[in-house]
Amino acid sequence: MIARQSGAALLAALMLSACAGGVIPPSAGGPAPGQPRPSGEAATRPVPATPRPTLPVDVPADPALDKGTAAGLGVTRGPDIASLIPSGERSRLALAAFRISCPTLMRRADGSGLTRGSDWNNSCAAASSWPDASASEFFSRYFEAVQVGDGSAFVTGYYEPEISGSRTRQPGYEVPIYRRPTDLIDVDLGQFSDSLKGRTIRGKVNGTKFVPYDDRSQIVSGTLAGRGLELAYAADPVEFFFLQVQGSGRLNLPDGGVMRIGYDGQNGRDYTGIGKLMKDRGLIQAGSMQDIMQYLRAHPAEGAAIMNENKSFVFFRELTGAGPLGALGVPVTAEATVAADPKFIPLGAPVLLSLDRAEPAGIWIAQDTGGAIKGANRFDSFWGAGARARGIAGGMSARGSALILLPIGSSARLVRP
Repeated sequence: MIARQSGAALLAALMLSACAGGVIPPSAGGPAPGQPRPSGEAATRPVPATPRPTLPVDVPADPALDKGTAAGLGVTRGPDIASLIPSGERSRLALAAFRISCPTLMRRADGSGLTRGSDWNNSCAAASSWPDASASEFFSRYFEAVQVGDGSAFVTGYYEPEISGSRTRQPGYEVPIYRRPTDLIDVDLGQFSDSLKGRTIRGKVNGTKFVPYDDRSQIVSGTLAGRGLELAYAADPVEFFFLQVQGSGRLNLPDGGVMRIGYDGQNGRDYTGIGKLMKDRGLIQAGSMQDIMQYLRAHPAEGAAIMNENKSFVFFRELTGAGPLGALGVPVTAEATVAADPKFIPLGAPVLLSLDRAEPAGIWIAQDTGGAIKGANRFDSFWGAGARARGIAGGMSARGSALILLPIGSSARLVRP
């Protein structure tokens, strides 16, 4: 998994979640080798839309179930979806994403309580040979809609950054990109106490004590230097900071080649969204990724100190083959993958979004998770790589309604009469 933590629109690009990038379309253009991407790129102007109203919640949640899951929060039967699913590229991409998710989806334990692995057998079997041209009919034939909780959706965006980098240190490429250190240790606290099941901590051994791992300011100051952990070098510390926030990305190399890197651990320190921090201090107004980057570049010393207030630091490995990979272990798909909270939506399930922005409306597949993508109806939409993806994701903030699509018949176990 790739780690990315997301906040509201203000922090749409300052997320460190368990998300990857996608099956990425060709780049829409990038900086020349050795040159950072211009900081003045603007967020894409939103295309307004009118979202479909959420459904009234008439049936209370079952008090016997865990309120921290979709089944415990309460499920409302949704409308017939045949007229709600748009045809076109979004549905076609969603079908392709669903198809590659099926092997994991059918054997994965569903933490949301909404489905069982066998529920997906028929739809997955049909997806393998279903024609892409009629993708919308596939979803309307094999799925039914439910609303989890009040159905009020909030959607942000993420993308796969492209920055200038080099495999070796040389003039203009001085910012180390580190591999995961061998002394970074994950501890499953549930092994020590049943009351701590599901909780982990990350740190290192110092003598006879287990202590927190070095924070961002220490690592940036060189505590890992000279240990052979340098995977590559970035040209620009601000661009690299945002690549860490996104969790994966591409390095445009001096010789014109491309090196893809992906998440390989994090130092265990808490994530601080610097966008909110900067807005609270009156340093920026709107709070989009572009606003934040512009300030950091205009005030390099203060900007470096602000970035260090986010103590979290991400380590990387080189990616080869298909990918980057999402939480399901399959490649995520540009403009078809959303990150979601697996306690409220089965990973691999389709999601139908109707929002006050037109760009993210339609069918998506929940293939990823995020450190700050928590709760019912909270999603983070993946837009791929390149200037268009960066522009949309960097300013994405959309609200509206969400329906979860479940295999036909499975909702009968969930909706109480």
